[in-house]
Amino acid sequence: MPTDGGSDRIFALQEEVQQLKEAVASHAVVDQAIGMVVALGRIFPDQGWAVLKEVSQHTNIKLRNVAELILVWGRMGVMPEEIRAALEDALDRAGPTQIPGSPPEA
Repeated sequence: MPTDGGSDRIFALQEEVQQLKEAVASHAVVDQAIGMVVALGRIFPDQGWAVLKEVSQHTNIKLRNVAELILVWGRMGVMPEEIRAALEDALDRAGPTQIPGSPPEA
């Protein structure tokens, strides 16, 4: 093993590569969730991004986790009520719509 700090540099680079891989995966999840929000709310992608951020802030749940929950909902039809309510509110502010499967408004 080199004693000139080479192994430290290799370790640091391996950590950086791992962080970049995680960032790419996280970005893909967020992009897919934005796509679902865009289709659902018939809004523009920048509005979809704003909706995700708003839901994350109002529920105090990390944006990536909100995105994952939205993707799970797309596959399984199940969404925590807190996320559903925050998503409906955010979409109402972005443009009126109703999430399929939610009770009709009176």
